[in-house]
Amino acid sequence: MNNEDILKTGTTTIGLKIKDGVVLASDQRATMGNIIAHSNVQKVYPLADNLGMTIAGVVGDAQLMVRFIQSEILIYSMKRGSPMSVNAAATLVGNVMRNGFYLGLIVGGYDSTGGHIFSVDGAGGYIEDKYTSIGSGSTFAMGSLEASYKENMTKKEAIDVAITALNSSRRRDSASGDGMIISYIGPKGYEEIPQDQIRARCEELGYRYPN
Repeated sequence: MNNEDILKTGTTTIGLKIKDGVVLASDQRATMGNIIAHSNVQKVYPLADNLGMTIAGVVGDAQLMVRFIQSEILIYSMKRGSPMSVNAAATLVGNVMRNGFYLGLIVGGYDSTGGHIFSVDGAGGYIEDKYTSIGSGSTFAMGSLEASYKENMTKKEAIDVAITALNSSRRRDSASGDGMIISYIGPKGYEEIPQDQIRARCEELGYRYPN
C-alpha cells in the first residue's frame, strides 16, 4: 500500500498538567495523503476513570492501541483492586509501542500523587512534562503553549489555553482542523467537555469553530 493511501490522524494533540488534574485536547481531522478523509475523528480516549490518552499517527494502529491498553488497565485494576497510576500506564503504553506502532501518544491522568502528563514516542520512550504537544501541528501549538501556560491553572484557564493552541495549529497545519475534543481528568474522574461549551468559548475568544 502506498503511504499516500494510509489513513492518518495528521493532527495536533495537547496535554496540560493543571492545578487539580490534567487536560487532554486534539483537533478532529484525518488525512490520506493530501486528502481530508474524515472531519470527525476521535483522538482523545478514556483509558479508565482516572486515565486518558491522545493519539497521533496511523488510525488503525491507534484504534488497536486504545482497545488493548483499555483492556490491560481493566485487568490490572480488577487484580489489584485499585486504579493504575499514571506512571504505570505510561510505562505500559511505552512497552507496547516497542512492538512497532506508528504513533505518537500523550498519556495523562490523575492518581494519589496528583495529575501527570507523559509524552510517548514511537520507540517507546516516555517523558513526564507539565505540558506537551504531539502531531503534525505540534510545532505551532507548542509556540502557543510556551506563551500561555502557567503553573496551577484552573480547569477553565487550561481549556482556554488548549483552544488557543489548537487554533494556532489549525491555521498553519493543513492536517489539523475540523473541530476540537477536550477532556479533563481530576479527582472525580474522566470528563469530556461538551461541544456546545467548546463552541461558546471559541466564540468568546474570537476563534471560528469548527474552522
